[in-house]
Amino acid sequence: MTNWLNKHLGKVWLALVFLFLYAPLAFMILFSFNSTRQHAVFTGFSLRWYEALLADTRIVEGFIVSLQVAFVTGLLAAVLGTFCAFVLVRYQRFWGRTVFSGMATAPMVMPEVIIGLSLLLLMVGAQNVFGGPERGLITIIIGHTLLGMAFAMVVVQSRLQEVDRSIEEAAMDLGARPHQVFFLVTLPNIAPAILAAFLLAFTLSFDDVVITLFLSGPGVSTLPQVIFNFAVRGINPTIYAAATLLILTVTLFVVSYALWVARSTRKRQREMAQALRGV
Repeated sequence: MTNWLNKHLGKVWLALVFLFLYAPLAFMILFSFNSTRQHAVFTGFSLRWYEALLADTRIVEGFIVSLQVAFVTGLLAAVLGTFCAFVLVRYQRFWGRTVFSGMATAPMVMPEVIIGLSLLLLMVGAQNVFGGPERGLITIIIGHTLLGMAFAMVVVQSRLQEVDRSIEEAAMDLGARPHQVFFLVTLPNIAPAILAAFLLAFTLSFDDVVITLFLSGPGVSTLPQVIFNFAVRGINPTIYAAATLLILTVTLFVVSYALWVARSTRKRQREMAQALRGV
Protein backbone atom coordinates (compact mmCIF):
# COMPACT_ATOMS: atom_id res chain seq x y z
CA MET A 1 0.00 0.00 0.00
CA THR A 2 2.83 2.36 0.90
CA ASN A 3 4.66 1.66 -2.35
CA TRP A 4 1.49 2.23 -4.36
CA LEU A 5 0.83 5.50 -2.51
CA ASN A 6 4.38 6.75 -3.10
CA LYS A 7 4.12 5.89 -6.78
CA HIS A 8 0.73 7.46 -7.39
CA LEU A 9 0.74 10.26 -4.79
CA GLY A 10 1.13 12.96 -7.42
CA LYS A 11 -1.78 11.67 -9.48
CA VAL A 12 -4.01 11.32 -6.42
CA TRP A 13 -3.17 14.82 -5.27
CA LEU A 14 -3.83 16.24 -8.74
CA ALA A 15 -7.20 14.44 -8.89
CA LEU A 16 -8.18 15.87 -5.48
CA VAL A 17 -7.23 19.38 -6.61
CA PHE A 18 -9.32 19.09 -9.77
CA LEU A 19 -12.19 17.64 -7.75
CA PHE A 20 -12.02 20.57 -5.34
CA LEU A 21 -11.97 23.10 -8.19
CA TYR A 22 -14.53 21.65 -10.57
CA ALA A 23 -16.96 19.60 -8.46
CA PRO A 24 -18.99 22.72 -7.47
CA LEU A 25 -19.24 23.74 -11.13
CA ALA A 26 -20.35 20.24 -12.10
CA PHE A 27 -23.08 20.25 -9.44
CA MET A 28 -24.26 23.68 -10.54
CA ILE A 29 -24.48 22.59 -14.19
CA LEU A 30 -26.30 19.42 -13.13
CA PHE A 31 -28.91 21.29 -11.09
CA SER A 32 -29.48 23.76 -13.91
CA PHE A 33 -31.31 20.84 -15.56
CA ASN A 34 -33.31 19.98 -12.43
CA SER A 35 -37.06 19.74 -12.93
CA THR A 36 -37.89 21.48 -9.62
CA ARG A 37 -36.47 24.26 -7.45
CA GLN A 38 -34.82 21.74 -5.12
CA HIS A 39 -31.19 22.67 -4.39
CA ALA A 40 -30.11 19.40 -2.78
CA VAL A 41 -32.10 16.72 -4.61
CA PHE A 42 -32.08 16.11 -8.35
CA THR A 43 -35.70 15.26 -9.11
CA GLY A 44 -35.48 14.83 -12.88
CA PHE A 45 -34.11 16.23 -16.12
CA SER A 46 -35.78 19.34 -17.50
CA LEU A 47 -35.00 22.41 -19.63
CA ARG A 48 -37.55 24.63 -17.86
CA TRP A 49 -34.90 26.90 -16.34
CA TYR A 50 -33.27 27.47 -19.71
CA GLU A 51 -36.68 28.35 -21.12
CA ALA A 52 -37.15 30.77 -18.23
CA LEU A 53 -33.66 32.11 -18.94
CA LEU A 54 -34.49 32.89 -22.57
CA ALA A 55 -37.77 34.49 -21.50
CA ASP A 56 -36.00 36.81 -19.03
CA THR A 57 -35.04 39.92 -20.99
CA ARG A 58 -32.63 41.10 -18.26
CA ILE A 59 -30.45 38.02 -18.61
CA VAL A 60 -30.53 38.03 -22.43
CA GLU A 61 -29.68 41.75 -22.57
CA GLY A 62 -26.98 41.24 -19.93
CA PHE A 63 -25.42 38.46 -22.00
CA ILE A 64 -25.36 40.66 -25.11
CA VAL A 65 -23.86 43.56 -23.15
CA SER A 66 -21.21 41.24 -21.68
CA LEU A 67 -20.21 40.04 -25.15
CA GLN A 68 -19.97 43.61 -26.46
CA VAL A 69 -17.94 44.84 -23.50
CA ALA A 70 -15.66 41.80 -23.45
CA PHE A 71 -14.94 41.94 -27.19
CA VAL A 72 -14.04 45.65 -27.18
CA THR A 73 -12.09 45.24 -23.95
CA GLY A 74 -10.13 42.32 -25.41
CA LEU A 75 -9.16 44.34 -28.50
CA LEU A 76 -8.12 47.43 -26.54
CA ALA A 77 -6.25 45.45 -23.90
CA ALA A 78 -4.39 43.39 -26.53
CA VAL A 79 -3.33 46.49 -28.48
CA LEU A 80 -2.32 48.59 -25.48
CA GLY A 81 -0.68 45.63 -23.74
CA THR A 82 1.35 44.87 -26.88
CA PHE A 83 2.68 48.41 -27.10
CA CYS A 84 3.51 48.45 -23.38
CA ALA A 85 5.33 45.13 -23.66
CA PHE A 86 7.24 46.31 -26.75
CA VAL A 87 8.44 49.43 -24.97
CA LEU A 88 9.58 47.51 -21.87
CA VAL A 89 11.37 44.77 -23.83
CA ARG A 90 12.94 46.74 -26.67
CA TYR A 91 13.86 49.90 -24.71
CA GLN A 92 15.69 48.79 -21.60
CA ARG A 93 16.70 52.27 -20.48
CA PHE A 94 14.57 55.40 -20.51
CA TRP A 95 13.54 57.95 -17.93
CA GLY A 96 10.71 56.67 -15.75
CA ARG A 97 10.94 53.05 -16.92
CA THR A 98 10.62 51.62 -13.40
CA VAL A 99 7.59 53.76 -12.63
CA PHE A 100 6.02 52.91 -15.98
CA SER A 101 6.55 49.17 -15.46
CA GLY A 102 5.16 49.31 -11.93
CA MET A 103 2.08 51.30 -12.92
CA ALA A 104 1.37 49.02 -15.90
CA THR A 105 1.39 45.88 -13.74
CA ALA A 106 -0.24 47.40 -10.64
CA PRO A 107 -3.82 46.41 -11.59
CA MET A 108 -2.78 42.74 -11.43
CA VAL A 109 -2.07 42.90 -7.69
CA MET A 110 -4.43 45.68 -6.67
CA PRO A 111 -7.84 44.67 -5.23
CA GLU A 112 -10.64 45.17 -7.72
CA VAL A 113 -12.61 47.08 -5.09
CA ILE A 114 -9.87 49.71 -5.00
CA ILE A 115 -9.69 49.84 -8.81
CA GLY A 116 -13.45 50.20 -9.12
CA LEU A 117 -13.70 52.86 -6.41
CA SER A 118 -10.83 54.93 -7.81
CA LEU A 119 -12.27 54.74 -11.32
CA LEU A 120 -15.68 55.74 -10.00
CA LEU A 121 -14.20 58.84 -8.37
CA LEU A 122 -12.30 59.61 -11.61
CA MET A 123 -15.46 59.29 -13.72
CA VAL A 124 -17.46 61.46 -11.33
CA GLY A 125 -14.74 64.12 -11.43
CA ALA A 126 -14.52 63.95 -15.23
CA GLN A 127 -18.30 64.25 -15.48
CA ASN A 128 -18.30 67.33 -13.26
CA VAL A 129 -15.50 68.99 -15.22
CA PHE A 130 -16.12 67.85 -18.80
CA GLY A 131 -19.75 66.77 -18.62
CA GLY A 132 -19.01 63.13 -19.39
CA PRO A 133 -18.75 60.29 -19.89
CA GLU A 134 -21.93 59.06 -18.28
CA ARG A 135 -21.62 55.85 -16.35
CA GLY A 136 -22.52 52.99 -18.64
CA LEU A 137 -21.02 50.95 -21.45
CA ILE A 138 -18.03 53.24 -22.06
CA THR A 139 -17.01 53.49 -18.41
CA ILE A 140 -17.26 49.71 -17.98
CA ILE A 141 -15.01 49.19 -21.01
CA ILE A 142 -12.48 51.67 -19.62
CA GLY A 143 -12.36 49.89 -16.28
CA HIS A 144 -12.09 46.42 -17.78
CA THR A 145 -9.41 47.57 -20.23
CA LEU A 146 -7.29 48.90 -17.35
CA LEU A 147 -7.37 45.46 -15.72
CA GLY A 148 -7.03 43.41 -18.90
CA MET A 149 -4.17 45.49 -20.27
CA ALA A 150 -1.92 44.50 -17.36
CA PHE A 151 -2.45 40.79 -17.97
CA ALA A 152 -2.14 41.22 -21.73
CA MET A 153 1.17 43.03 -21.32
CA VAL A 154 2.66 40.19 -19.27
CA VAL A 155 1.61 37.59 -21.86
CA VAL A 156 3.03 39.52 -24.82
CA GLN A 157 6.13 40.54 -22.90
CA SER A 158 7.08 36.92 -22.22
CA ARG A 159 6.79 36.13 -25.94
CA LEU A 160 8.73 39.21 -27.04
CA GLN A 161 11.66 38.21 -24.83
CA GLU A 162 11.92 34.94 -26.76
CA VAL A 163 11.89 36.49 -30.24
CA ASP A 164 15.26 36.30 -31.95
CA ARG A 165 16.49 39.87 -32.41
CA SER A 166 18.77 38.81 -35.26
CA ILE A 167 15.70 38.43 -37.50
CA GLU A 168 14.72 42.05 -36.90
CA GLU A 169 18.31 43.21 -37.38
CA ALA A 170 18.52 41.32 -40.67
CA ALA A 171 15.35 43.03 -41.87
CA MET A 172 16.79 46.44 -41.00
CA ASP A 173 20.04 45.57 -42.79
CA LEU A 174 17.95 44.84 -45.89
CA GLY A 175 16.47 48.33 -45.77
CA ALA A 176 13.32 47.92 -43.72
CA ARG A 177 12.38 50.86 -41.53
CA PRO A 178 11.56 50.36 -37.81
CA HIS A 179 7.79 50.48 -38.33
CA GLN A 180 8.08 47.98 -41.21
CA VAL A 181 10.14 45.65 -39.03
CA PHE A 182 7.50 45.81 -36.33
CA PHE A 183 4.51 45.11 -38.59
CA LEU A 184 6.17 42.67 -41.02
CA VAL A 185 8.59 40.77 -38.75
CA THR A 186 7.89 41.27 -35.05
CA LEU A 187 4.10 41.26 -35.16
CA PRO A 188 3.74 37.91 -37.00
CA ASN A 189 6.12 36.29 -34.50
CA ILE A 190 4.13 37.46 -31.47
CA ALA A 191 0.67 37.02 -33.04
CA PRO A 192 -0.17 33.88 -30.98
CA ALA A 193 0.71 35.75 -27.78
CA ILE A 194 -1.47 38.71 -28.82
CA LEU A 195 -4.37 36.33 -29.47
CA ALA A 196 -3.79 34.74 -26.06
CA ALA A 197 -3.78 38.21 -24.50
CA PHE A 198 -7.06 39.04 -26.24
CA LEU A 199 -8.71 35.85 -24.97
CA LEU A 200 -7.42 36.41 -21.45
CA ALA A 201 -8.70 39.99 -21.38
CA PHE A 202 -12.01 38.83 -22.93
CA THR A 203 -12.43 36.21 -20.19
CA LEU A 204 -11.55 38.62 -17.38
CA SER A 205 -13.99 41.19 -18.71
CA PHE A 206 -16.77 38.69 -19.35
CA ASP A 207 -16.54 37.36 -15.77
CA ASP A 208 -16.00 40.63 -13.90
CA VAL A 209 -18.49 41.78 -11.29
CA VAL A 210 -16.73 44.11 -8.84
CA ILE A 211 -15.46 46.78 -11.24
CA THR A 212 -18.71 46.58 -13.20
CA LEU A 213 -20.79 47.33 -10.10
CA PHE A 214 -18.88 50.59 -9.60
CA LEU A 215 -18.91 51.73 -13.23
CA SER A 216 -22.28 50.60 -14.60
CA GLY A 217 -25.13 53.04 -14.94
CA PRO A 218 -28.91 52.82 -15.12
CA GLY A 219 -30.12 50.44 -17.81
CA VAL A 220 -26.71 48.86 -18.40
CA SER A 221 -25.97 45.54 -16.70
CA THR A 222 -23.63 42.72 -17.70
CA LEU A 223 -24.52 39.06 -17.27
CA PRO A 224 -22.35 38.54 -14.14
CA GLN A 225 -23.95 41.63 -12.63
CA VAL A 226 -27.45 40.27 -13.36
CA ILE A 227 -26.49 36.92 -11.81
CA PHE A 228 -25.13 38.70 -8.74
CA ASN A 229 -28.33 40.71 -8.33
CA PHE A 230 -30.37 37.51 -8.60
CA ALA A 231 -28.20 35.80 -5.98
CA VAL A 232 -28.62 38.69 -3.54
CA ARG A 233 -32.40 38.30 -3.65
CA GLY A 234 -32.26 34.51 -3.27
CA ILE A 235 -31.12 31.45 -5.16
CA ASN A 236 -33.13 30.74 -8.29
CA PRO A 237 -32.39 27.78 -10.60
CA THR A 238 -32.46 30.28 -13.47
CA ILE A 239 -29.16 31.56 -12.06
CA TYR A 240 -27.68 28.09 -12.52
CA ALA A 241 -28.70 28.15 -16.18
CA ALA A 242 -27.23 31.64 -16.65
CA ALA A 243 -23.99 30.65 -14.92
CA THR A 244 -23.79 27.52 -17.08
CA LEU A 245 -24.15 29.69 -20.17
CA LEU A 246 -21.35 31.91 -18.84
CA ILE A 247 -19.07 28.91 -18.27
CA LEU A 248 -19.89 27.51 -21.71
CA THR A 249 -18.97 30.78 -23.43
CA VAL A 250 -15.62 31.10 -21.65
CA THR A 251 -14.81 27.42 -22.20
CA LEU A 252 -15.61 27.74 -25.90
CA PHE A 253 -13.10 30.56 -26.30
CA VAL A 254 -10.40 28.75 -24.32
CA VAL A 255 -10.83 25.45 -26.20
CA SER A 256 -10.90 27.26 -29.56
CA TYR A 257 -7.63 28.97 -28.73
CA ALA A 258 -6.03 25.70 -27.59
CA LEU A 259 -7.05 23.96 -30.82
CA TRP A 260 -5.75 26.88 -32.89
CA VAL A 261 -2.40 26.82 -31.08
CA ALA A 262 -2.09 23.05 -31.51
CA ARG A 263 -2.87 23.27 -35.23
CA SER A 264 -0.45 26.19 -35.72
CA THR A 265 2.29 24.28 -33.89
CA ARG A 266 1.82 21.18 -36.05
CA LYS A 267 1.82 23.31 -39.21
CA ARG A 268 5.02 25.08 -38.16
CA GLN A 269 6.70 21.76 -37.38
CA ARG A 270 5.73 20.38 -40.80
CA GLU A 271 7.10 23.48 -42.53
CA MET A 272 10.37 23.23 -40.59
CA ALA A 273 10.68 19.54 -41.46
CA GLN A 274 10.08 20.28 -45.16
CA ALA A 275 12.64 23.07 -45.07
CA LEU A 276 15.22 20.75 -43.52
CA ARG A 277 14.53 18.07 -46.12
CA GLY A 278 14.94 20.69 -48.84
CA VAL A 279 18.31 21.67 -47.45
